[in-house]
Amino acid sequence: MTLSLAQLSRCTIAVDLGASRTRVYARDTGLIVDEPSIAAVNTRTGSLIAVGALAEGMAGRTPAHIRVVRPVSGGTVVDIDMAQRMLRHLISDKIRRAWRRKPLLRAAVCLPHDAEPIAQRAAVETLTGLGARRVELVDTLVAAAVGCGLPVQLPEATMIIVCGAASTQVAVLSLGAIVAAEKVQVGGDAIDYAVVQHLRSEHELMLPTQGLYPLHMALRNDRLAGGGTETEVRGRDVATGLSRTVLVSTAHVRNAIHTPLTAVLDAIGRVLRDCPPDLVADLGTRGVMLAGGSALLPGLDTMIEDATGMTVHIAENPDHCSVLGLGMMMEGKVKPMTIDPLVMH
Repeated sequence: MTLSLAQLSRCTIAVDLGASRTRVYARDTGLIVDEPSIAAVNTRTGSLIAVGALAEGMAGRTPAHIRVVRPVSGGTVVDIDMAQRMLRHLISDKIRRAWRRKPLLRAAVCLPHDAEPIAQRAAVETLTGLGARRVELVDTLVAAAVGCGLPVQLPEATMIIVCGAASTQVAVLSLGAIVAAEKVQVGGDAIDYAVVQHLRSEHELMLPTQGLYPLHMALRNDRLAGGGTETEVRGRDVATGLSRTVLVSTAHVRNAIHTPLTAVLDAIGRVLRDCPPDLVADLGTRGVMLAGGSALLPGLDTMIEDATGMTVHIAENPDHCSVLGLGMMMEGKVKPMTIDPLVMH
């Protein structure tokens, strides 16, 4: 994947194809698309019915001939044709017409760390299908670190954890490059699944993942209040199929999500063991930056602090760090560190 700021400065658009949301940043315009990465298709005719937020609202509520699909999984395009159709509808006609007038349109896209060649090719084909003549690939970890405002170009350690819907990536960066990195297949979806299973086993209640938002808010408020609270959750009774409301202890839910989060802690430990001691010493004072759509998962920051002893900061705008970082590099707002050549006497 390219990290050349000179190549990125020639790009016109930056794309972050996430498993949860798709974001597009246009030069001199800013964020022009921020929608769920989801589409609804009529299986009888093959026609696209809805994309983005409208399609997300259809999930679990459609008749048999309408299928709700996610063309992106774990930051990787798994259905190129559907991803192109989704992007084409998310991006306005006015902007697409402007792109067609640029015969040398270049695009930048961020991909998960250590993305397979087939994943890289799928991302390139998705954007070339929309008119891009050249596609620059950037590691999500580097883009997110830039978007968080971390001084990645300096010879100092910066640690970032990008928590996505399908995976979590951990990295230590220095001098604009990744020193050590790990990716685990645990993200917001796995945490939500753990909560759903807890409600099913302990309260015999079935709850769609869309219905977990009130519980997430209760967990955040519980942390501020000092813990030990209960919240009402409405779902479907496993036995009768009727709607039922139960009181759920936030402390029990916190225990349920602890197991999947331990995989993230293990990844942090492996990254720190792979780093030179000088860089680890830098992290002791600088701390860790949390970014990504799942960075606000209740208890994640405190769990990392307790396990590592390092201060954990949550990015100001964690959802948009990657695409904003791409935009900053594209617009020349990031300057590489210049080193004067040695003069031989």
